[in-house]
Amino acid sequence: MNNTDLQSLPRQSVPAFPGWWAALGPGVVWMALAQGSGELIWWPYMIAKYGLTFLWLLVPACLLQYPLNLEIGRYTMLTGESIFHGFIRLHRGFGIFLWLLMTVSFLWFGAFASAGGTAMAELTHWPTGWTQRGQSLFWGYASIAVFITAILASGVVYTLIERFMKLVAVVTVVGLMSACLQSDVLKALPTFSLGLLGPVGEMPRPWDSADASKLLTAITFAGLGGFWILFYSYWLRDKGAGMAGLVGRITGLGGAEEAVLSDGFLPADEAESAKNWSTWRRFLSADILVGIIGNLLTTLMTCLLAYALLFPKGLLPQEYELAVVQSQFFAVSWGEIGRLLFLVVAAAFLTDTWLATADAVSRIQTDIILTLFPKSRRLPARRWYYIFLGLLTVITSLTMQLDAPGPLILTSAIIGFGGTIMFPVALYLINHKMLPPHLPAWARPKGKPWLLGLSFVVYLLLALLYLKASLKL
Repeated sequence: MNNTDLQSLPRQSVPAFPGWWAALGPGVVWMALAQGSGELIWWPYMIAKYGLTFLWLLVPACLLQYPLNLEIGRYTMLTGESIFHGFIRLHRGFGIFLWLLMTVSFLWFGAFASAGGTAMAELTHWPTGWTQRGQSLFWGYASIAVFITAILASGVVYTLIERFMKLVAVVTVVGLMSACLQSDVLKALPTFSLGLLGPVGEMPRPWDSADASKLLTAITFAGLGGFWILFYSYWLRDKGAGMAGLVGRITGLGGAEEAVLSDGFLPADEAESAKNWSTWRRFLSADILVGIIGNLLTTLMTCLLAYALLFPKGLLPQEYELAVVQSQFFAVSWGEIGRLLFLVVAAAFLTDTWLATADAVSRIQTDIILTLFPKSRRLPARRWYYIFLGLLTVITSLTMQLDAPGPLILTSAIIGFGGTIMFPVALYLINHKMLPPHLPAWARPKGKPWLLGLSFVVYLLLALLYLKASLKL
């Protein structure tokens, strides 16, 4: 453990808390990004196919991510450094291994843009004469072009991401709530609610072993799983939460370039810092719960709609139809206009996943390069960020051609699941062993991290179950 490196970090006062309305944001981005995977894809699929057999797993699956987010946010807010910097401080080889695994897992996230493109293709049936596959790819590439242009023109890139994700989250929640209030859906609510307590009745159809990876992904990515969960550290960093307010932000070409520090700071042992940290610590818990509870509510609504509308008809949202089939959700409320509206929302729902992921992965790559290779600091962080953003755009544009959105998204999720098993152990070592000796008493974690241990045990059991199911295929 690089304790000596931590000891050399300068000490600064913990920045004052700016107020709840100004500080909240990373949790909403977390929620909006999560809406593009499990909520719109795998949970509705499992409900539509197997009814209420697996619904009871949803709430605990969402809550499992709370202790992981808490530890990720704690390190960033106490040091101003990214969690990946913490992994590298813990053990350089381990950090490099995670870096390589993460890089491979995100080669396919362009599939979210093409999945969103299916919604726009269904909405416009344009370009005319093209196949559905060709139309979906066209709209996927078009959405990427729009997002890249917006990032380049932005002042502070994170601010652009946060505002867009807030808009997507609000529109989606309002639309889903409206659909859920219709009589046909409300009739299914009592039985659906029982499904939260345990399986209701017998499984309506035989278990398909090919769905093992989908169920695993639905549970593990109920919210953000795999390497996506690490994004939260970078959103807190650019939001300026806690000590991260001292390290600088990535700006667009429309804003003045800021010096972005790779190494962070340690909190000074003073009364004002202790008071400020106490507020920041409460903010961290609240911000995480905004993301998790908001995400849980939207997932429950899509599952309810799948149970009420898709399950009785045997409709399964998959492959190119992930968004198209579910456009029936909004049609319940507003007929054809509602169906068209849902297709627009679904396009944003899924393509915003590409936007947030491209931004976050570019940040991570920039951060790791600057951390591992000090000579790379000759170029400013903003320039490295745009280099990686360009590379990711090219790579994901190519990998979009390889397969349909569903299998590509699933591939990325399975690779990222390997990281999920390792994170709880690494976070425990960082925040409960490596960092505390260098912190004032008031900033050290209190008690034993039982919830973090529980997350590790559950994710390990899920991995073993998945391995067992895979060997039977």
